[in-house]
Amino acid sequence: MHKYAIIVAGGKGERMGENTPKQFLELKGKPILMHTIEKFRTTFQNIEIILALPENQIDFWEELCVLHHFPFSPKRVVKGGKTRFESVKNALTQVTESSVVAIHDGVRPLVSSETLNSCFDAAIEKGNAIPVVDVIDSLRHVSKQEGTNNAVTRSCYKAVQTPQCFNSELILKAYQQGFNPAFTDDASVVEKMGETINLVDGNTENIKITTQQDLLLAEALLSI
Repeated sequence: MHKYAIIVAGGKGERMGENTPKQFLELKGKPILMHTIEKFRTTFQNIEIILALPENQIDFWEELCVLHHFPFSPKRVVKGGKTRFESVKNALTQVTESSVVAIHDGVRPLVSSETLNSCFDAAIEKGNAIPVVDVIDSLRHVSKQEGTNNAVTRSCYKAVQTPQCFNSELILKAYQQGFNPAFTDDASVVEKMGETINLVDGNTENIKITTQQDLLLAEALLSI
């Protein structure tokens, strides 16, 4: 089955304390975003990448591709929206055939090939799949209204990652809905239609790089 990957890269670098958007910060000699795209293209040779970027960053991205002689520059680059929901919706207009569509954060460069294969395989079989990992910290539920907190069983919770993969007909239909603040990821958009979300094992290294500490950790993981 045909495969698409929508890479969403809308960061402004605010939490990084940098003027350069976080997806363009260098990791092991090249922008984070290039590592992310390269992982998809080396795992699936024929996958079609759709990159969603803020309009004012597209020219800069193209310059970086030339500077780094990047061989995997996506042919389809779309203008991102004010929200992640809008960015994904814009990118979905480029999905033109029955397929499985993966939606992935541009600043998750350490997703493993095993996770990618698991997500696509499960989505082909079941219609959707998202990667998750166990929560290792103790958790407490805080009730702001009552001013109380209590311990909860962490085995009942999972930390969600990307890519989140869907049958194309399913995700296209889901994004015909209007925006809802409860849409925290693509799975929540699909779930709003009454669909059951299927979970597969992610990889713990698949962190979302949002802070300087994350960047240092990613550097260390790539050095192993």
